[in-house]
Amino acid sequence: MGTRFLVVAAVAALALASGPGQAHHSFAVHYDSSKPITKEGVVTEFRFTNPHGIIMLDVTNAKGVKERWTVETTSPTYMRRSGWNKDMLKAGDHVIVEGWAARDGSRLMRINAVKRPDGTQIGGRQQSGDQ
Repeated sequence: MGTRFLVVAAVAALALASGPGQAHHSFAVHYDSSKPITKEGVVTEFRFTNPHGIIMLDVTNAKGVKERWTVETTSPTYMRRSGWNKDMLKAGDHVIVEGWAARDGSRLMRINAVKRPDGTQIGGRQQSGDQ
């Protein structure tokens, strides 16, 4: 009976531990690679964290209304490989972000490239695949 309890407990522990791994999403589930978009605005926050970094961006739309956009990056490990670091963006920076639109039409996009208004690229380009 003790062995059976240990086996059941081990299986339950493995099932619970596997949840976060299954929660990781694919690029294609959330973003549409056939819908590239560009947003220009002011960085309000840059999180260089796992599993994906986040750039919060205030964008003024065509009607003059300010919108908050969330820009998802790849992981810090991949970003470092393409020249990024945690100090590349600061709140108040004016940037132009190229990426892919969320499938659900929300104000969420996946990063491809970030530039200054003068066209200077910040860090390296990202990829559309999930990293």
